[in-house]
Amino acid sequence: MKLLFDQNISFRILKQIDSYYPNSKQVRVLNLENASDSKKWEFAKENDFVIVTFDADFSDIANIKGNPPKILWLRTGNTSTKNIAKILKNRFEVISEFIQKEKYKTIAYLEINF
Repeated sequence: MKLLFDQNISFRILKQIDSYYPNSKQVRVLNLENASDSKKWEFAKENDFVIVTFDADFSDIANIKGNPPKILWLRTGNTSTKNIAKILKNRFEVISEFIQKEKYKTIAYLEINF
């Protein structure tokens, strides 16, 4: 389960979640920081990433294109990187099921609230 964090989430999160979500990346680290959402979408699809974002645009793309990639849409409002990491760790089982279970195959995005 590789996560691709959008630019509004600090690259510093990678160290905090590595034991749960190994091989995850942040768009800045991949030189995709200024890329369009469509380009990020295609990169995630081609490289088997799940996009993590605050941006509703990705859910809109998912409604049109379906999945993959899957989207984790953080609906947490302004919060710290540490808190985002805590949420992702605490919701690991739910996120894992959403990404991996056949029964969720047709569902493109998961909204994560506090």
